[in-house]
Amino acid sequence: MVNVEFAHTEMRLGMNDTFRKKTMDELERLSEDAFKLADKNPMTIVLDDVRSMLNVGSVFRSGDCFSAEAIYLCGYTPIPPHRDIQKSALGATETVPWKHYPTATEAVNDLKERGYLIFAIEQTHNSISLDQFKIEKDQRYAFVFGNEVNGVSDEVLQLCDGVIEIPQTGSKHSLNISVSAGIVLWEFAKQMMNA
Repeated sequence: MVNVEFAHTEMRLGMNDTFRKKTMDELERLSEDAFKLADKNPMTIVLDDVRSMLNVGSVFRSGDCFSAEAIYLCGYTPIPPHRDIQKSALGATETVPWKHYPTATEAVNDLKERGYLIFAIEQTHNSISLDQFKIEKDQRYAFVFGNEVNGVSDEVLQLCDGVIEIPQTGSKHSLNISVSAGIVLWEFAKQMMNA
């Protein structure tokens, strides 16, 4: 019979010895200036009337983490500088280029003219599940995230090349927009690393 108390003690000791947090130097992060000059993943984020400043800041932080080209802030989406955006962005508004558009329709039309494929992140008929979405290596993409209550506007949906849906199994009907952005951007970055 195994001494369970002893085994758990050994596991805890092993974790303390093995799982030490990395220092900032060990993380080997780029400086802000170096990051601005570094290659980016060929993706732009479009925020369609996102209301919460904390959500906007979180999307900036994820955009920095996954090397997005830019963020387009549309309609009444709050724009930097603002302390409530900075609370969650932690400086990412200085590293990820951004632009404001009066409407997401204008932003999407601008991106389409420049050859981007536009995908809304939404729950629709004929959407593709995120786990089935496959990128083309030499293609540029834009991902549209919508308002916390109403989602991506119907006008913008009609302009999209496709819709991506994040599979969910719980009782709630959606994820927070900043969580959705983190999931989609990670999937895109992961596919780019493996392309």
